[in-house]
Amino acid sequence: MRTGFVLMWSSGFVGAALAAGTASTATTLMWRCLVAAVLIGGWWWLTRRRRLGLRELGLQALIGLLSQCVYLSGIFWSVDLGVPSGTAALVAALQPIVATVLGQFVLGEHASKAQWLGLAIGLGGVALVVGGDLSGGNAPALAYALPVLAMLGLVAATLLERRAGVSVELGDSLAIQCVTSAVVFTGVAAASGQLVPPASGSFWFAIGWVVVLSTFGGYGFYWLNLRRGSVTSVSSLLYLTPPTTMLAGFLLFDETLDVRGLLGVAVCALAVFLVLRKPRSSGKVPPEPARCPAS
Repeated sequence: MRTGFVLMWSSGFVGAALAAGTASTATTLMWRCLVAAVLIGGWWWLTRRRRLGLRELGLQALIGLLSQCVYLSGIFWSVDLGVPSGTAALVAALQPIVATVLGQFVLGEHASKAQWLGLAIGLGGVALVVGGDLSGGNAPALAYALPVLAMLGLVAATLLERRAGVSVELGDSLAIQCVTSAVVFTGVAAASGQLVPPASGSFWFAIGWVVVLSTFGGYGFYWLNLRRGSVTSVSSLLYLTPPTTMLAGFLLFDETLDVRGLLGVAVCALAVFLVLRKPRSSGKVPPEPARCPAS
């Protein structure tokens, strides 16, 4: 399940590369979310699993707004404005640390010393992986706030999902979230005059890729893992997405691999191991309770 999340979440960056140059960000995000909403909304309508209350609808709509609309738009538009993709990825990689810190206050979850060490090491591993793409860029200063906003949106959605103790089934949650993001991104595309998609097959292949793998797979596995594990353990898996994306770029797009990048892969793997490792028991046998003397 953890492996599935890493692979599916990383597929979003590959899908963005596939869609690059075929359409604007607004058009791509709109059709990604619109197709996803039609597919999963149609499934929900046909199966009619159960009636959802207004509170459940509102909560899942807010989670979708934060985790999809804020996160995706922040990452995509920052790169469009000239922020180096490596910089955006590094800022997004702050999510595990920020989520763990805030989780202590919001959820009462406390990370061990080994987990804090793993979180710090993981950030260094991500820096090694994306280090070659940290320089340059001609983005305005405010554009660098967008990946920060994206990261905070995902953190807020994560804590909200965990805090609420959601009882809505995963399929229902995704349906509401996808419909919410489709409405928002369609409004943005309409306002900017970017509703019409290109007719190229490469664009629709990229849309199919991100709908099935990134939206249904990535977000589906993320929420599923979160419902079964702590915020710290699930968020730490995000450290493995830049290395996975780097390896995918090598296999699919003939991108080069260097020693620094491979070292970053090893460091990220070590970091996640430290976070997910279960503490060893002391091995000491507890003392037997004192016996009362016979009367």
